[in-house]
Amino acid sequence: MNNVRKVAQVSTDTRPAIRGTRMSEAAIPVATTGSRVSTTRIVGVAAVALAVSAFVQNAVFGGTGAPAYSDPLDVALTYHAENRGAFAIISGLETVNMVLLLLFVTALHGLAQRRGGAGADWSRLAVAAGAACSTLFALFIATQIAVVLAASNLAEPNPAFALMWQLHAAAFALALPALGATFIGAALATHASGLTRPWQRLLGVAGGSMSIVAGSGNLAIADGSPLIFVGVLGYFLWLVWLVAIGLRLIRGQG
Repeated sequence: MNNVRKVAQVSTDTRPAIRGTRMSEAAIPVATTGSRVSTTRIVGVAAVALAVSAFVQNAVFGGTGAPAYSDPLDVALTYHAENRGAFAIISGLETVNMVLLLLFVTALHGLAQRRGGAGADWSRLAVAAGAACSTLFALFIATQIAVVLAASNLAEPNPAFALMWQLHAAAFALALPALGATFIGAALATHASGLTRPWQRLLGVAGGSMSIVAGSGNLAIADGSPLIFVGVLGYFLWLVWLVAIGLRLIRGQG
């Protein structure tokens, strides 16, 4: 009889512990959901911020009358000598772009992994391509910094200035395929994770493909080919896509 009472007492004493365990287990999905929502909004904010920064950067480029790679060298020299202040803004914004791009693809990869499925695989492509893209755009800006500094001390273009200007053009052309791969990887990752609509996936694949196709003609672009405008169109489709999916994720519609 005493043994029966002891068993009953032990059973009664363990009920609160069992309840506590069940409550803890029930709280885990809530915490996971909250973390997922937070990461989703981080991805959205990074996307919109990156698009805005890049739009401002290109507005400064266009507003100051930046020369095309097909223009004569003396035009490029005059432009960079007269717009050193504007270029300080452009180069500073490239630093912001680099950080925001890496934040965007890294946070997207984490979000896609939590959701599982094919999205995690595509997000790995976005991370790798995004790192390469950041490196090549850093080279693109670094060569233009050299052009700006050289232009301040030259009365007319010399062979070294011409070489640096062509290297600058080649760096941009090589950055286009990396940008295209980032675009495609991010678009397919967000769609496979159920974060975006079908038209946003199509926009990503189309825009990314344009950048890759244009980048394959990097030698022609460095020599002033109008093929660069195909890549530029792909670049601006990337910015439009960033705004579209960024606002969607910030609103919690993913």
